[in-house]
Amino acid sequence: KNKTMKIKLECKRNCTGLFKKPNIKSERQKEILFGEQFIVTKKFKKFFYGYSAYERYHGYVAKKDLTITSNQNNYIVQKGKIFLYKKNNNKSKINKFLYLNSRVYIPKLGKNFSQINQYWIKNEDIKKIKREKNTNFIQSLKYFKNTKYVWGGNTCDGIDCSGLVQEMLKNIFLKCPRDSKDQEKFFKKKIKINQIKKGDLLFWKGHVAIALNKNESVHAYGPKKKVIRMKTKKIISDLLKKSLKLSSIRRPIN
Repeated sequence: KNKTMKIKLECKRNCTGLFKKPNIKSERQKEILFGEQFIVTKKFKKFFYGYSAYERYHGYVAKKDLTITSNQNNYIVQKGKIFLYKKNNNKSKINKFLYLNSRVYIPKLGKNFSQINQYWIKNEDIKKIKREKNTNFIQSLKYFKNTKYVWGGNTCDGIDCSGLVQEMLKNIFLKCPRDSKDQEKFFKKKIKINQIKKGDLLFWKGHVAIALNKNESVHAYGPKKKVIRMKTKKIISDLLKKSLKLSSIRRPIN
């Protein structure tokens, strides 16, 4: 038997789609961000088949969007969308940008700007990749206010319900599956509705919302076509009208 090939690549565009089939008209299941790794197991004409390193999600990615990985990325973008600069000053901003949670390699941190490849990045826009004790994972929610609902989206230019949860947790370096059904299984700690608090996840079949407090939640909601803050009771009753019953509430961080 010939061993399966395994090549580690990373995304070189600000984001690229991971598709169900080897063509971009097929269902986009998620997005891989700049600097995130993709493990290739098979080659197709213009696509690689494999899985994203972060949560092992299998699918097809366009070959042209991937490059050899340095394995050295040591900083992560900590704002929704940040611009790059031609020089280490504010006046040299260019129309190239990176999304929240993109991974970059910075050999040496500068004073206010640091160099990545041929560009510069603002130090305030990045943070070092290291385990955090911070349990307020919903702090990055502010970058997704009114973001449009996009199936398989992972950025502030378009996101879906489970993508939103994933990007929040990714930003504090915690693992989180991509799909809501897998998220519900992955987070073991169940919560009763009267114990609900900030950061708890509410699950339905094919949907997830994030509690902001005991009365309100936020979710990327298809019918409203955007990320929206709503009364939790209203979400529950709206979904019940579609025959979707709240299946569980989970606490991702104990």
